[in-house]
Amino acid sequence: MAIGALILVFSHGLVRWAMFAASSDLYSHVLLIPVISAYLIWIEKGQLADFGDPDKVVAISCSAAAAVLLTGYGIAFSSGVHFQTADSLALVIPSFVLLLWAVCAWFLGPLFIRSIGFQLVFLILMSPMPVFFRSMIESQLQHYSALCALGFFEIAGTPVYYTDLKFQLSDISLQVAPECSGIHSSVALFVVSLVAGKLFLRSNWKRGILALAVLPLAILRNGFRVFTIGELCVHIGPEMIDSKIHHKGGPIFFALSLVPFLFLLFLLVRSERKAAVKQPLIKVA
Repeated sequence: MAIGALILVFSHGLVRWAMFAASSDLYSHVLLIPVISAYLIWIEKGQLADFGDPDKVVAISCSAAAAVLLTGYGIAFSSGVHFQTADSLALVIPSFVLLLWAVCAWFLGPLFIRSIGFQLVFLILMSPMPVFFRSMIESQLQHYSALCALGFFEIAGTPVYYTDLKFQLSDISLQVAPECSGIHSSVALFVVSLVAGKLFLRSNWKRGILALAVLPLAILRNGFRVFTIGELCVHIGPEMIDSKIHHKGGPIFFALSLVPFLFLLFLLVRSERKAAVKQPLIKVA
């Protein structure tokens, strides 16, 4: 009942969020976040704790944090500050999630909340990134991917001159643009890493390793993509810059990055199984 009332109060913001996500290449995945969260709760329904007394501290803290976000948004908006859609939703959606946490803490109790803690925290990914934060991530991915590509060119022995995201290869010049940062596939792989860690791993630190591995994998994938396009331009012709492998090859390179990701997941799962087998049995008299 309380959750339904909360959804009704935020209905305008949630509709804007859904429309924005449906029209965005980067944020289309956020529509799946509440579905995935609900599914993860459902498959663990037999392991959930019983409802308990209200966790007033958590409920009040989350409500206060949501109030601060909404008040700040309201003051800025009334002062004439222009928000891009992503920026406004980056305030509204976390406020909604915080109030959802508050409702759950009040009505479900601390033990039940602890048993679905991952699913509740996972809902934060419903929120789009603020524009400045997205730009910062894109810039970092651009530069590190370019340096990675430079390393590939040097290993391959391809003559190259590099400066400020630009590669000069024989008679063609390449530049790593923001669109080549790979942020779309990196965000998708990060979400996959969190869900895979929850489903297949028990150790939190191993789940953290799997999630953190997304960053170097993203840089290697993007660097290899720039290197591949550059090599095609050198050995086949400059027209390869307009080929499908450049404009439509993202899914191919994403699939390639899944190979080391799945191998790492396999190693982590196997290490947990070996540790479980080695655990000594404790006999109870």
